[in-house]
Amino acid sequence: MSKETPCVAVCMIDPKTKLCFGCGRTLPEIARWHAMESAERLSVMALLPARMTDAGLAPIAGSPKRA
Repeated sequence: MSKETPCVAVCMIDPKTKLCFGCGRTLPEIARWHAMESAERLSVMALLPARMTDAGLAPIAGSPKRA
């Protein structure tokens, strides 16, 4: 069962922003990820680049996406 995911296997939460350094998700989003409907996952994923930019976090480029 494959699920869309922004995970780049850099699973560390920034204590200041409460966002994952690797993907920009919050802990509640990460915890619920596999229970989310595809449309909700895609909606969250669309927000992540701007969320990370606004938080001053640089996305990890070139890392493989995992299911």
